[in-house]
Amino acid sequence: MVRRKRTDKRKKGGFAGKFLVFLLLAALVGGGAAWLILTPFGPSKETFVEITPGSSTAGIARQLESAGIVRNRYAFDLVSEWMRGSLKAGEYRFDHPAPVTAIYARLHRGDVYTIEVTIPEGSSVFDIAQRLQQAGLAAGQDFVAAQAQNANLIQDIDPAARSLEGYLFPDTYRFARRATPILILTAMVKQFRTEAATLGLTQDVHSVVTLASLVERETAVDSERPLVASVFENRLAKNMPLATDPSVIYGLELDGRWRGAIYESDLKLDTPYNTYLHAGLPPGPVANPGVKALKAAMDPAKTDYLYFVAAGADAQGKSLFSNSLEEHNRNVSGYRRAIKRAGGQ
Repeated sequence: MVRRKRTDKRKKGGFAGKFLVFLLLAALVGGGAAWLILTPFGPSKETFVEITPGSSTAGIARQLESAGIVRNRYAFDLVSEWMRGSLKAGEYRFDHPAPVTAIYARLHRGDVYTIEVTIPEGSSVFDIAQRLQQAGLAAGQDFVAAQAQNANLIQDIDPAARSLEGYLFPDTYRFARRATPILILTAMVKQFRTEAATLGLTQDVHSVVTLASLVERETAVDSERPLVASVFENRLAKNMPLATDPSVIYGLELDGRWRGAIYESDLKLDTPYNTYLHAGLPPGPVANPGVKALKAAMDPAKTDYLYFVAAGADAQGKSLFSNSLEEHNRNVSGYRRAIKRAGGQ
């Protein structure tokens, strides 16, 4: 009986030892996994990773490991198995070490890298192209060419459109780093459609947007927009040339002749956009108007005004309106004196 007791003790002692070894190994494995998951790792300089739609979790883990974003693919797999969430496709930017849990959270949120660009009201396609190029997006000349080649994006509501000028709605946009010109154009036209629908702009779209573009370029003062629109409407009704510089400038830009300032010879140059030589609206929009200019063009003020001196660099910051040429000339003279007193030319 004594021998049996000793054997039992040996068996119990061996089991206890094996259990302790198991616990130690489990602790080591758990600690190693925790170290792999929680210890920050990754690039110290800007690194981009493109996750394509339909990628498997295992494929994403391999891609992140290959790019040096995570130390070990299996650690990412483990976190994915634990969280059981979905991962979003897109381009991600990494520029500092981070735990695997933080990397997973970014992909789960869809925190993709985008470039923000703001298009001010009254920007022309040439202005937009310059901003996009400066932001590191589309090359300027490619964008200008693309907007001229894709008028079909808007021709269902403006059959007369020969380009997308006027329909690239001014707003703040966020685009992927490799966004193509057509993707950018589509987003901006979509925003125009949304705003136009809200305003109820469904009739005579070409004329309204063209008029709104002139209003937008002639004044940045909200209260003046309906008044400027009324001047143009009154001149159109009398078959008087609109005589608006922004339209002339746009014609020069299209021909590659714009010199940064308008000269008397420019006013005599015969282009379709020279509203000193040709009565009526120009062939199309000369810029991309915002909501307030569109509203003014849809509902101009009721006035007898036929002339105005644009606010521009006016020392008083407001335009001067008149219904006779004599009064207009006095306003022009007064405007020039005010500019001279303010130190202008």
